[in-house]
Amino acid sequence: MAEVPTLEFLRDQLRRARKTRGLSQEELGRLLNYSASSVSAMEIGPHQLSADYLARFDKVLETGGLFVGLLELIRQQAEPDWFRPWGEIEREAVALRWYDPAVVPGLLQTEAYARAMLQAGPPLAEAQIEKRVLARMARQEILAREEPPQLVAVLDEQVLRRQVGDRATMHGQVEHLRGLADHSHVQVRIVPAETPWYGGLAGPFVLARLAEGTEVAHLDNQLRGHTVDGPNDLASLGRRWETVAGEALPRRQSARLIEEVAKSWI
Repeated sequence: MAEVPTLEFLRDQLRRARKTRGLSQEELGRLLNYSASSVSAMEIGPHQLSADYLARFDKVLETGGLFVGLLELIRQQAEPDWFRPWGEIEREAVALRWYDPAVVPGLLQTEAYARAMLQAGPPLAEAQIEKRVLARMARQEILAREEPPQLVAVLDEQVLRRQVGDRATMHGQVEHLRGLADHSHVQVRIVPAETPWYGGLAGPFVLARLAEGTEVAHLDNQLRGHTVDGPNDLASLGRRWETVAGEALPRRQSARLIEEVAKSWI
């Protein structure tokens, strides 16, 4: 089996392709409408490789989609085997209802928050962490496409207040959630901390609706996640969703609470 390219390999090939064309970082940046410092960051790191940057690179240097293809291959291999079926469903969904009592959902995480989460989890090599961060950020592209899914995320207030990474990471993450309030296709609603025990605290879940009306759910545990589509399971999770959504503050009140918590992380 052919070896999957690494991020280091991809960055090295970006440098080689630029130098082969006789371009400096400043010259390439002008062609791509990126700063020279951004070109350097793409070639050396530590910032994430941008799909937009690679698409422009392929077009301007006429590389036939090579670099976008390499990035997609790395992303696919970074995802755990058990996640890939759900990844396909997530990309095809027209609506997502996501509840999490413990962490910010992957589709709403900042790069820094995602990296801090992975670094705090089971031991992974730094290169593997970077690949998984890359894959997680790539998933978020569905929210920026022309016809994005409608996403409603219900989070427990403790998610906003439990520190992941340093304080700057938390401030950036909560500010990011606040900014999402400007998007009509994304709702973030918060269950206040003073809410007594409610059924949703038993664990996170996601309900996805596909274009033809089919509904599928995803559940996570300590080892892996799994997809469920049995009518009884879906009905049970639907009732659970009604419970957690009923406990959550309305959209505008949630936005005010998120803004308040963001200030506490400064």
